[in-house]
Amino acid sequence: ANPLAVHARKFNYSSKSIVKSKADIEKLGIKTVFMSNSFAAYRRSVFEELSGFPEHTILAEDMFMAAKMIQAGYKVAYCAEAVVRHSHNYTPREEFQRYFDTGVFHACSPWIQRDFGGAGGEGFRFVKSEIQFLLKNAPFWIPRALLTTFAKFLGYKLGKHWQSLPLSTCRYFSMYKSYWNNIQYSSSKEIK
Repeated sequence: ANPLAVHARKFNYSSKSIVKSKADIEKLGIKTVFMSNSFAAYRRSVFEELSGFPEHTILAEDMFMAAKMIQAGYKVAYCAEAVVRHSHNYTPREEFQRYFDTGVFHACSPWIQRDFGGAGGEGFRFVKSEIQFLLKNAPFWIPRALLTTFAKFLGYKLGKHWQSLPLSTCRYFSMYKSYWNNIQYSSSKEIK
């Protein structure tokens, strides 16, 4: 993994295990429902009770399910001892595309940010942590990190307003092109 991917793993995946519940929302905000399907297990009865993953979401079905579980009074556990090596060496363009899709997800599931808070403060903490990490470990990566941060920010903001863009532009900006095959513009496109 390149230094940007190494930092992202260190920032997002703590060395300490944690069990999160509704009681953690005020303290953790959106991080209460942060989760990764790269190595996840769901209690089948709860998964089925909550109707499983949404039928049509661009990505973040893992966050969607964690949010539904927390809302229903269940808890979500992160087990730091379960080690999985998973990273992406995305280019700035790929980061733009991924964050465009993340913006689309949040635009289509606004209840998550309404109930758990936005990612703004977490984004600033990430950038600060990334610069500090790179200063110590890979200072020549700082220009790339700044470019990548701009690409993520721009992609996310455009994704949040995808309904203002032509469908062909959305498809071009997106990492998941096939998602756009069955999209229809609607102000009531919220996925719950």
